[in-house]
Amino acid sequence: MSRTDKLFELYKQLVCVLKFELCIMKNIKKIQLGQNGPLVSRLGLGCMRMSSIWGSATPDETESIATINEALDSGINFLNTGDFYGAGHNEMLVGKAIKGRRDDAFISVKFGAIFHNGQHLGMDLRPLSIKNFINYSLTRLGIETIDLYQPARMDNSVPVEDIIGTVADLIKEGKVRHIGVSEITASQLRKANDIHPISALEIGYSLADRQMEIELLPTAKELGIGIVAFANTAEGLLTGELKAPLEEKDYRKHFSRFQGENLINNLEKVEVLKQLASKKGYTPTQVAIAWVKEQGDHIMPLVSMSRRSRLPENIAAMDITFTQEEMSTLNTTFKIGAISGGTYLQR
Repeated sequence: MSRTDKLFELYKQLVCVLKFELCIMKNIKKIQLGQNGPLVSRLGLGCMRMSSIWGSATPDETESIATINEALDSGINFLNTGDFYGAGHNEMLVGKAIKGRRDDAFISVKFGAIFHNGQHLGMDLRPLSIKNFINYSLTRLGIETIDLYQPARMDNSVPVEDIIGTVADLIKEGKVRHIGVSEITASQLRKANDIHPISALEIGYSLADRQMEIELLPTAKELGIGIVAFANTAEGLLTGELKAPLEEKDYRKHFSRFQGENLINNLEKVEVLKQLASKKGYTPTQVAIAWVKEQGDHIMPLVSMSRRSRLPENIAAMDITFTQEEMSTLNTTFKIGAISGGTYLQR
């Protein structure tokens, strides 16, 4: 390599570094969770994929910890984990990352899902179990108080009063600051909020999953509850990188959305997203995240990532805006019912 080529390569690397530094120096906007809830970053970091999920290999731990720390440096303080992610591995990982900088992080923990050998067996939301779960989570995270504690899903196996009432007791004990809920019905949400103010509703929400707009999201808005929206790319459907058919071992093949003609029809709609993203100079993933963000000031996109290289593009997505025509194109193409087949998000 000639001296000129070496200088040019060094220049490119410097430009990349400067771009990233400018990116992380940006002031990430805040969102309030609940009417009197905490202020947190408008973009949240989902840590689930930093652990083994559905039998996948565990990503490089050093890179995952570095990703969490760079996210915190950039102003993303909302970290989402679950006590069942990687059988506790995820909480221990987050604990390592925030050691020495607890005040920089807002920790959200889901509980109650039971897994064995990579298989979901159901929910355990009994008060006695919740009191057990919280102590293990606090120990793995290395903290004294969890900022947002929430059942992973309400399955009607235990009365809402018992679940929320137990977490409310944990607030009195100083082990929890705020109560959240996840994957819940509108009626359950009302009941939960009557028992104790709910700060946040965590729910899968994307262009491809809009059934929540019928009743659940309006109920949350009426009650002044913040929305933590995960699965913004609908399990990869909206990334523009998916091709039919999926590989035999792909876990998504269990869901009808990713099977046969359903997948082919769905990918045809994704082409519209790809074309619109290309014209705007962004990736389909960025546009999908931005669409979620544009649905309301009380909505936080929760983006899962395990590599630092993903941070700049996801942060940049928060600055994307749409013309009326662009929003109309997306809302028409991906209207409720436009995507064929279901996923675990359908109850």
